[in-house]
Amino acid sequence: MAKKERTFSYHWGSGIIAEEAQVESEYHLPTIQLLKYTGGHAAGHASIRFCHYSLSGRFSRSPLMMSPDDLEAMRAALAETPELRALLRSMVE
Repeated sequence: MAKKERTFSYHWGSGIIAEEAQVESEYHLPTIQLLKYTGGHAAGHASIRFCHYSLSGRFSRSPLMMSPDDLEAMRAALAETPELRALLRSMVE
């Protein structure tokens, strides 16, 4: 069975979560997502969303916070997201 495409919607555009790196920490699920807009004013563009989910999988609209202990796990998760990893690399190099 194919994995269901996950979507998002903001007032300036909507689209799909094209790539996602997520790790489990003690209190939440730190997540970095590549959002690709398919509708609205932002159609054709992309954004990176830094967010987190509760341990039960509920999306949280508060800022992403990660401990230094979570960074190595996030680096490993990003190995599975080539486009997202390249965008993040361009931010720091």
